Amino acid sequence: MMLKEAMQQAVNDQINNELFSMYSYLSMSAYCEHKQFRGCARWMRLQSQEEYGHAMKLYDFLIARDGMVELGAMPAPKQSFETIAAVFEAALSQEQDVSRQIDSLYELAFREKAFAATVELQWFLTEQVEEEKSAREIVAKFRLVGNDPSSLLDLDRELGSRAGTA
Repeated sequence: MMLKEAMQQAVNDQINNELFSMYSYLSMSAYCEHKQFRGCARWMRLQSQEEYGHAMKLYDFLIARDGMVELGAMPAPKQSFETIAAVFEAALSQEQDVSRQIDSLYELAFREKAFAATVELQWFLTEQVEEEKSAREIVAKFRLVGNDPSSLLDLDRELGSRAGTA
């Protein structure tokens, strides 16, 4: 069964939002690499790959519902930051934005009685709780260590140990 036009457009918008998140995390990774924070760069690159996976999950859902995927133009992501800590502040803000987007998408699906979409979006609701929690914890660690060089190096090493996605 095909999704109603409003729902199809909203899913397309979210596919593009997730792809922008992917692009933004990749830019954050490049910034971290440039500043020689390889662990932070690795964390951001893996996060970028995760966001791509989120976009593809919605892409596949739209196709399964006989919808038409519409990829749009993407603005350039932010490319420089005041500090490495600011990169993670931006990541937390981005995750909070995505959570609001998913909430709105779920609300529309519920209103439109697009029940298959509400089931699909349950996964995203749960995922966003984890994404925000993870980013919030990292931001808290950066605030705790401040500008202490050895603590920043330890934190970089810790973030670099993040396991990759399958």
